[in-house]
Amino acid sequence: MHTAEHVLNQTMVQLFECNRSFSNHLERKKSKCDYHFNRPLTSEEEQVIVGKVNEILMQHLDVTEQIVRREDAASQFDLDKLPDATGEEIRIVRVGDYDACPCIGEHVKNTKEVGEFVLGTASYDNGVLRIRFKLKRPQ
Repeated sequence: MHTAEHVLNQTMVQLFECNRSFSNHLERKKSKCDYHFNRPLTSEEEQVIVGKVNEILMQHLDVTEQIVRREDAASQFDLDKLPDATGEEIRIVRVGDYDACPCIGEHVKNTKEVGEFVLGTASYDNGVLRIRFKLKRPQ
């Protein structure tokens, strides 16, 4: 689920030039990501998001990690969502060449393990776009 969230975040950044989700809740059965946004998504935009996320997942990209010094990470990434106790070494998780992000979560080794991204709902309220999703595991 965590790797799918990374791909969704990068897809939102690329398609809408917004920031990564400011809040998320990831569970095995269903998850959600919240974005600062200025309007609801159209049904066509929802379909484009699903298509792009699944396109990336089906590329079977390696998911790797790199440990970097905090000051080096801070020059490239927003570290605000990391816990204060993270320390002076930061783990950067990369999904192929598609996404790189500081992260403490668990990830698969390759996107082929994620399965299919399925959009549940997308709702908009008071400047927040919430995308709910689940994964259909590979057979």
